[in-house]
Amino acid sequence: MITDPFFYWVAIPAVLCFGMAKGGMGAAFGLVAVPLMALAVPPLQAAAILLPILLVMDVFAVRSFWREWDMTNLRLTLPGAMLGILVGALTFRFLNDDAIRLMLGLISIAFVANYLLDRHGAAKQPTWARGTWWGSVSGFTSFGIHSGGPPISVFVLPQRLPKRQLMATFAVFFAVLGQFSVDNAMTSLALVPIAPLGVWLGVWLLDRIDESLVYRLSYFGLALLGFKLTYDGIKGVFG
Repeated sequence: MITDPFFYWVAIPAVLCFGMAKGGMGAAFGLVAVPLMALAVPPLQAAAILLPILLVMDVFAVRSFWREWDMTNLRLTLPGAMLGILVGALTFRFLNDDAIRLMLGLISIAFVANYLLDRHGAAKQPTWARGTWWGSVSGFTSFGIHSGGPPISVFVLPQRLPKRQLMATFAVFFAVLGQFSVDNAMTSLALVPIAPLGVWLGVWLLDRIDESLVYRLSYFGLALLGFKLTYDGIKGVFG
């Protein structure tokens, strides 16, 4: 178990930020967690510590949005997500993670750019073909590089669901995709009590801000994640 006080000075705000992201404040909040913890421990160790905590957050997030999720989206995406995880499990050792990051980053940036150009267009309706495709991509990238958020966002965000239904759908989807690791378990356990507080703060804020702001935060977080994945991918492929 980590005993360095500085680690907890950065880890507690990181867990709170990730919990707020799970509670509805969008990916922009969650993005700061690993870099913040990486000030005290290596990034891979930070990710390993966060993973069990994220599972606890998923439980609280699903409970906070109980039965508010959109079943149509879950039925369309979760079978594909399971298929994507299976494909990832069978092929991950043969794939270049940096190339996947680069591809996913460019897709995210292009998607946000398209939204900015067509943000006043009609909401898109979910279809089986698109749901299965983006669900599969999300499951595949979630297994390989722990980044299933961008693909599922590409499918769900254009539907312009009510804000609580949007976050409830994300919460259930990622709860199903959650993966467990026992690495650094004691440190994770010490930080677990912070997880529900972060989720509660996110839900509390979600109920007090305008729905359009929720979507702007979601697209902003997706753009940040897209640029980060693109940077990491270019650095890994060409660096």
